[in-house]
Amino acid sequence: MTHRERMLAAMNGKPTDRIPWAPRLDLWYNAHKRAGTLPRQYKGASLREITDDLDYGYHAIVPLFKDLRNPLDDAHRALGVYNLWSMPYATRLENVDVEVTEAGDETHVEYRTPVGTLSTTVLYDEVMRRAGVSLTHISEYAIKDHRDYAAVGYIFENARAVPNDEGYQEFDDYVGDRGIAAGFLSLAASPMHLLQRELMPYELFFYELHDHPDELAQCAESIGSYFERVFEAVSDSPADVCLFGANYDATVTYPPFFRQYILPWLKRFAGILHRKEKLLLTHTDGENAGLLDYYIESDIDVADSICPDPMTSLTFKEVRDHFRGRITIMGGIPSVCLMKDTMPDLNFDPYMDTFFSELDSGDHLILGISDTTPPAADFERIKAIGERVLDFGPVGSSGRIPSAAPADLRLSPNGEED
Repeated sequence: MTHRERMLAAMNGKPTDRIPWAPRLDLWYNAHKRAGTLPRQYKGASLREITDDLDYGYHAIVPLFKDLRNPLDDAHRALGVYNLWSMPYATRLENVDVEVTEAGDETHVEYRTPVGTLSTTVLYDEVMRRAGVSLTHISEYAIKDHRDYAAVGYIFENARAVPNDEGYQEFDDYVGDRGIAAGFLSLAASPMHLLQRELMPYELFFYELHDHPDELAQCAESIGSYFERVFEAVSDSPADVCLFGANYDATVTYPPFFRQYILPWLKRFAGILHRKEKLLLTHTDGENAGLLDYYIESDIDVADSICPDPMTSLTFKEVRDHFRGRITIMGGIPSVCLMKDTMPDLNFDPYMDTFFSELDSGDHLILGISDTTPPAADFERIKAIGERVLDFGPVGSSGRIPSAAPADLRLSPNGEED
């Protein structure tokens, strides 16, 4: 089987000749390439060439946000809007005057609309480059107070989503049979999630949720109309698996918040994809206590980057048992296991012994590093895990337990069915 065949089979609970193994290595690779410290045998090699040589799956789920063809491709990053060449759709901002100014490591953007002016700033400095990071840091948020909601709403009401099949297909061809080229939509999984994680600081968001709930809901409704256009643009794309939403955590996207504001939008998009025989993947790399039942209810197919104990409170076995037959896990091995400073040699093998002994048949699993392989990871440990994958042997069949047929619904800003 090819790596892609194994990964798709795992997502559907079908047997494979071995556990799919696709560690996310992009940050590790970017940092070591920049520092000139890649393993000697891989000097000058691309990441794809390294994974080919190791016979690992190529992780192509979270995009490389600095893999740009045009410097303006990520100009709207502080709005949570991306126009990466590899995405299955592109966003066009209409009826708004945009001015982009670059000054050293900062990019400043001003949006002038008939109902107000917004400004944003993002930072991408040498420290981030050395660490292999490709996602810029928002240092000035679009929303400073409730008076900015009208301009934000106007921008999203006038944002057009158009298919980008050609760009995505080029990305898919580059990945080939090495893995799954996920169709990336958004790091936010709903309008309210976008407001929380991208458009204002967390503290301000929660104050606004209390102090100006009606204005916030109206802004979310405007963003929701854009999300619906994105769904429509992507529904017939060549992507078999789509990534929508990321970085949930029980303390920030706490269970009642997730249930009201995020779950319905995941469920809505899952229904659209399932009718097209496509799969929904969402990036679940935080503290998931209290959220597992809601992941199941949302009808997602893949929980990417599940990160268990000792980095969060849930063991991998607890998550596996909860998801059994319903959701495929991608990831699973906490990144701290790869660093000698955080897990001494004498603890590594016993941890891996326990980890692999609790995999049962190994179904519904694409093994990887959660959230990603850090630059300080010991390369020999990565190889040791790959050897354990081969030793584990074939994976048995376990069919997916179907959820109720999704309704063709529209959503209010509060995530409720219309």
